[in-house]
Amino acid sequence: MNKYPAWLNVLVLVVLLTGILLAMPNLYGSVPAIQLADRLGEPVTETQLQEFVGTLQGANIEPEAAYLKDDRAVLRFETPEAQTAAGDRLRDRYGRDLNIALTLAPRLPAWVRGLGLNPMSLGLDLRGGIYVLLEVDMASAINKRLESYQQDFNGRLRDARIRNRVDLDENVITVRVADSVDYEAALSIVRTADSEVLIADGTDDKSFTVRMSETQIRARQDFAIEQNITTLRNRVNELGVAEPLVQRQGVDRIVVQLPGVQDPTELDKILTATATVEFRLVDQSGNAPGSRRYPGRGQEPAQILKREVIASGDEIVNASAGFSAEGQPAVNITLDAAGGERMLATTRDNLNKPMSTVFIEWREETVTRGGKTETRRVKSEEIINTATIRGVFKNNFQITGLNPIEASDLAKLLRAGALAAPVYKVDDRTIGPTLGQENIDRGFKAIQIGFLAVIIFMVVYYRVFGLVANVALLSNLVFIVAMLSLLGASLTLPGIAGIVLTVGMAVDANVLIFERIREELAAGTSPQQAIHSGYDKALSSIADANITTLIAAIVLLGFGTGPIKGFAITLMIGILTSMFTAIVGTRTIVNLAFGGRKLQGIPV
Repeated sequence: MNKYPAWLNVLVLVVLLTGILLAMPNLYGSVPAIQLADRLGEPVTETQLQEFVGTLQGANIEPEAAYLKDDRAVLRFETPEAQTAAGDRLRDRYGRDLNIALTLAPRLPAWVRGLGLNPMSLGLDLRGGIYVLLEVDMASAINKRLESYQQDFNGRLRDARIRNRVDLDENVITVRVADSVDYEAALSIVRTADSEVLIADGTDDKSFTVRMSETQIRARQDFAIEQNITTLRNRVNELGVAEPLVQRQGVDRIVVQLPGVQDPTELDKILTATATVEFRLVDQSGNAPGSRRYPGRGQEPAQILKREVIASGDEIVNASAGFSAEGQPAVNITLDAAGGERMLATTRDNLNKPMSTVFIEWREETVTRGGKTETRRVKSEEIINTATIRGVFKNNFQITGLNPIEASDLAKLLRAGALAAPVYKVDDRTIGPTLGQENIDRGFKAIQIGFLAVIIFMVVYYRVFGLVANVALLSNLVFIVAMLSLLGASLTLPGIAGIVLTVGMAVDANVLIFERIREELAAGTSPQQAIHSGYDKALSSIADANITTLIAAIVLLGFGTGPIKGFAITLMIGILTSMFTAIVGTRTIVNLAFGGRKLQGIPV
């Protein structure tokens, strides 16, 4: 009785050894490092890596290690001073072509990296880094959608040969037809375009107004947040920074955290940049409805452009900096299917006519009025290029009229995606690694104190069985660290609190089992039967308690943000690993120690 088959004992041993292997990278700690990533997204090669090392060695700076990881070069250093000096040297030499980020990297031996093992990532509160809080301009998001409606309604009415005028003023679209006999037809066309908009009669029988419903407004706001989160993640990835966190906070704010990064130079520019482009036909007659004059950048002349947008930045699926056939800096553009179809139709119908590229950018300006200083956002729209359509093209073409740096930056932004609405910075903080280390030390001290107290209690109260529980408890900590490392989840200070909580919960399951064994022995049951009954009868209570806690952790993970998610993740992992170690793990040890032989008593 109380014997596992040999295959199950071997399986438990394999699981334990695997957990130790996965957790092992966390023993090596982190050192200052620099990550280098190509601005155009190309993978860094081994030849380039050796060139970087040679550049530093020429300046008497010796990296502690240099290797490639995730298409980036990683250079590790012994001291922060060496890291800073190396960063300055590399920026002077490669700053135009590479994204160079100061960060922290694990001090893993080459053989551990060769196995693809990584330590668990540490959150901003433990590792230090940069924290930025951004607010999304929801008014611009709504207005952009209304402008899209305005253009769509105008195009549909024009295709139906209904003379019209569509105006947008303060979130209200006014549709006016030239003849009252077209009123009902125009009304039907707008309703067909979008059945959810709110339509009301105008002041006469030739006009009506269109508004977005509350449901549409909320949906547009959610879209703006989610699209901006996706875009910002792409932009942060362009920086070549590992383990970024970009997530929603509240109704209209986004949090960006870059653990381990101490250099915010490049970050501000790329996070809040709203540069995009639009392609419009030049209005050569100068009197097309909705046409207006756009200024030119530099030597580029101003032009009167048509209102209809052929394609815009949010329809660009790829962009890369390069040079045109004439040797000018250029951005190579690839459009999605919808944008490509419109570009095809436009170029086919407008051969030998001019088309302009409009560069659109939001920027902040500080003005003083009445002795008060305020910051306002200003939209800049400039023509950077006007070219005559000489042939029919669809998805692929070039933008010129930029200098090399502008072409590289624009390609990066377009490749990452256009923001659905402008964002501006509400708060930013740089958290030093010293504070992070202090938090780590306090957190691990809490774990050590809690762990030691539990070990002493279990040994004193349950003797040999207490030692078995302590082995399971130690294994549980190893499994938690292993799972965090395997899943790439970030450990935060609340996450450490979750680990401390699971320490108590893990031993609680063994307490239930051992108390049940004592009750069976007190009732006169044989030692082997008492062990068997103790594990079997306590199982339902352990499962019920852990499942209910697991449900609560899942709810926290689903609805919580930031620190709450960190707590929920470690709690969930801790529940699952503690059930394995407390039920299967301790049962394996007890079976090996006491199973299959006649016992006069057991030390519990």
